[in-house]
Amino acid sequence: MRILFFGDVIGRTGREGVAAALPGLRERLGLHLVVVNAENASHGFGLGPDMARELFAAGADVLTLGNHAWDRREMLSYIAETPRVIRPLNFPPGTPGAGSVLVRLPDGRQALVLQVMGRQFMDSLDCPFRTSAVELARYKLGASVAAILVDVHAEATSEKMAYGHSFDGQVSVVVGTHTHIPTADCQILPGGTAYLSDAGMCGDYDSVIGMQKQGAAARFWRKLPGERLNPAEGEATLCGLFVETDDTSGLALRAEPIRIGGRLSQTLPSV
Repeated sequence: MRILFFGDVIGRTGREGVAAALPGLRERLGLHLVVVNAENASHGFGLGPDMARELFAAGADVLTLGNHAWDRREMLSYIAETPRVIRPLNFPPGTPGAGSVLVRLPDGRQALVLQVMGRQFMDSLDCPFRTSAVELARYKLGASVAAILVDVHAEATSEKMAYGHSFDGQVSVVVGTHTHIPTADCQILPGGTAYLSDAGMCGDYDSVIGMQKQGAAARFWRKLPGERLNPAEGEATLCGLFVETDDTSGLALRAEPIRIGGRLSQTLPSV
């Protein structure tokens, strides 16, 4: 199975960049599953239903959220009726929506997409490790599901790495989001799980993690709240992860970063 994951989509620039590139990437890379973190798609804060529909129309199969899940209140009702939009699994019981979704591919295979949120330097939530273990016990990689992808939305790279090693061999992919900066540790772990600490963002990198430089920098200079941060609107770099899995085991055969357009060095897998 060929899987593409795109990191946090930031504002209009990120949305339009993903929407323009994704149809061609699905064909060029022969993709079977596309997952996009869209929690910052609405002006940098949250996701709107109209924006979710645009990303689905462009070719996304699943959209993940994160700590900005409820910045747009419309999502409270939209997520309840749209299973392919998921929020962190370890949100408290009773939170709208779900933390995982089982996707049936056109060829009949099934893939599980799961999201958890870290607790280091972030909100106090249920344990992402224990909640994942309970959820993953319901599935068998390479048997009941052909692939399992986990989006770990977390601040601390140590927490993400600990998660990757904890579930190595049980899932196909563990990919981090939230920091908006792509890391250089793309690898296949010893047990066969593809791992990347952070996929980076889909947005303008002439910015402060996707936001306009002046307003963001002023907060560090003065330590005073300023005007609302606004997304940078230059050319987007689309950052993500490409993984190819074994058809029998569901474990990773290849894992390569993707960077397209904008300011960063470019890399796109050859197939």
